[in-house]
Amino acid sequence: MADTVENAQEGRKQRSVRVVLLALMIAMMLAMLDNMIVGTAMPTIVGELGGLEHLSWVVTGYTLATAASTPIWGKLGDMYGRKGAFLSSIVLFLIGSALSGMAQNMGELIGFRAVQGLGAGGLMVGVMAIIGDLVPPRERGKYQGMMASVMALAMIGGPLVGGTITDNWGWRWSFYINLPLGAVALVLVTAVLHLPKKRSQAGIDYLGVVLLTVGITSIVLVTTWGGSEYAWSSARILELIALGVVALVGFVFWQTKAAEPVLPLHIFRSRNFTLMSVIGFITGFVMFGATLFLPLYQQAVQGASATNSGLLLLPMLGAMMVTSMVAGRVTTNSGRYKIFPIVGGVLMVVGLYLMSLMDTGTTRLTSGLYMAVLGLGMGCLMQITMLVAQNSVEMKDMGVASSSTTLFRTLGSSFGVAVMGALFNNRVKDVMAERAGALGKNITEQSAQLDAKSLKKLPPLAREAYQHAVSAGTHSAFLLGAVIAVLVLLAAFFVKEVPLRGGPQTPKTEEPEAAVPPLAEAI
Repeated sequence: MADTVENAQEGRKQRSVRVVLLALMIAMMLAMLDNMIVGTAMPTIVGELGGLEHLSWVVTGYTLATAASTPIWGKLGDMYGRKGAFLSSIVLFLIGSALSGMAQNMGELIGFRAVQGLGAGGLMVGVMAIIGDLVPPRERGKYQGMMASVMALAMIGGPLVGGTITDNWGWRWSFYINLPLGAVALVLVTAVLHLPKKRSQAGIDYLGVVLLTVGITSIVLVTTWGGSEYAWSSARILELIALGVVALVGFVFWQTKAAEPVLPLHIFRSRNFTLMSVIGFITGFVMFGATLFLPLYQQAVQGASATNSGLLLLPMLGAMMVTSMVAGRVTTNSGRYKIFPIVGGVLMVVGLYLMSLMDTGTTRLTSGLYMAVLGLGMGCLMQITMLVAQNSVEMKDMGVASSSTTLFRTLGSSFGVAVMGALFNNRVKDVMAERAGALGKNITEQSAQLDAKSLKKLPPLAREAYQHAVSAGTHSAFLLGAVIAVLVLLAAFFVKEVPLRGGPQTPKTEEPEAAVPPLAEAI
């Protein structure tokens, strides 16, 4: 009889976990899908609101707010409770979405997108930290693997969904579509998720928040503006670099003095946590660089349609999704994880090197196979980095561990797009000048990246030169990515595997882990 009651309770707990997981997947989808949808709608938005000169700020404002708020949300969850912080971030994101949909000019849209970004900073951190609270490390891999699959689906489907919404309902629904989805997530989280309430006696580290925000903002602006809005050697860029360095050095110093630091430095004493931060940074560097330049190559060189740009990445993102879920399952069943960063590092280096070999004669099948190799590598790394990082800290630091890992990946993506973009643009301009002379130089003075319509209007000589130039540009960008990815492989070899607790027949470990609740005990 007792066994029957216990089994019934366990069944209810598992159902509760699934309901919470659905809410968390919706929240993750909101955070990942938004930029993909809005990017497709931007030409229509500019056509109605004007303000073409401020176009980049629609994305930059969102990215800045997300990056700057990410560590703050993590710390608030640790201090005052995960559920309240998560619900607040959803509400803020939905307010930003509603206001963005009602924007009457480009200035309003940029400001409302920043509000939306502030909420988005708490969505991803909240999802990963709540999973860390509810699920022991041994079980966590499969759940985080599912979250990685949501990220991949958002990257694939975002442009298609954005184009469909904009064409049929208007660009404002690119923002309004978040409201019903967010409402479902709010109701489910409120009704089903029950976590222990916290109340820290210490106040918020306001000085740390300001210093970290200034430092992160300066870094993102340098990587966004450098080489595009301003020359790398310009006074504005140098001022931002100096401001960022001073702010971050001041932040590190202050974190050793603060009563309740925003980013406790003691978490970096864990070798595994530090290594996962490095691996996460490089994974972001490579992934977002690849997703930026692959569509450019396939549209300019292979003649693919820009409308289906999301589908062009299907071999890479599909492989990443499958591998991430498999890695999560294997980790759950075995409790072992070190093999995945090593294999992921090898596949990432090989995939990027193969992609650097693509030229004007490479077929779509061949490039698809190369992308799949890279996707397999990223799938081995995407959620394992979060799992190991969370496993390396105490439960009281789960939020800052999750937010720090997310932040490093975000900063890596900013650097990847900036560095690989600068290399790509310079290479395209050089090759165009070599092959098309003054005509090629005039064409690329406006932009090194031409859309499909502009490309068709070029004279045959210039068009052929541009295809060779894009091929050379992607070669340089991906070759750089392969060199950088070697660092993932080196870092992976130094990871110390501490078998994850929470599963059957857990082996004895040399290092004690932080106590974690049994599956869904907190629900």
